[in-house]
Amino acid sequence: MTHAIPDYLLRQRTIRVVVIGCGGNGSIIAMGLPYIHQALLLSGHAGGLEVTLIDGDLVSPSNCVRQPFCQAEIGLSKAAVLASRINLFWGLQWKAIPENVSNSHRVGEADLVISCVDTRSARAEIQNLVGGDARVSYWLDLGNGSDGGQFVLGQPQNRRNARRAARIRTAAELFPEIVDSTRGDDDTPSCSALEALERQEPFLNQTLASHALALLARLSRSRQLTAHGAFVSINAPRVQPLDVDRAQWKKVRRRGAWRKALRQKKQL
Repeated sequence: MTHAIPDYLLRQRTIRVVVIGCGGNGSIIAMGLPYIHQALLLSGHAGGLEVTLIDGDLVSPSNCVRQPFCQAEIGLSKAAVLASRINLFWGLQWKAIPENVSNSHRVGEADLVISCVDTRSARAEIQNLVGGDARVSYWLDLGNGSDGGQFVLGQPQNRRNARRAARIRTAAELFPEIVDSTRGDDDTPSCSALEALERQEPFLNQTLASHALALLARLSRSRQLTAHGAFVSINAPRVQPLDVDRAQWKKVRRRGAWRKALRQKKQL
């Protein structure tokens, strides 16, 4: 199967993008989006991207080890630091909201929502914001563990995306456990630079985010996709694409249901 970008996104004055989370993955995504913005303008798009960064976190000492922040920025808003840096370098006017995402931020009015969060509760909140009466065309979610991760571009079920078989499924639909806040979260921050390094393989965020950015670039350039995500491994270098394929979506969901049933059996 092949997915084609809706024509209205290419006809709009600007494509409104919201990036939620400006840490390991989100910071790399944010700094890569200007390249897609420039490419859109050169290809004749009217206004390119209009980006808003949302994150309530402040830069901590451990963030300066594997995230693009420096000692002088400790205590400042991650979103504000990144937006200021991008605007200064590229001559843009992208916005920053130094708060945790909520309904007041009008996320549902964006064309593309990119979530780079590390808790199930945060993803569940985002799923609510992009669904229902929202007009979000695409939701790109990135998530990772210590040595691998995945990124999935989907079309959330809302007033803009028709309920048809060709709609590409979101990460939350394929992997319901990532929005199951009853399972708890391992969101304890690294309290030292050494711990931050030991908890995650080097360059995992850069690798995952670069693949996700390349996917968005392909969609904006060729206007169609045959894969809408991938699973990335660092220890045994491997990238497994997630095809635009209803049969594969069913297999992914069945594997998820099987793993959930196995975990529940072990707890008995």
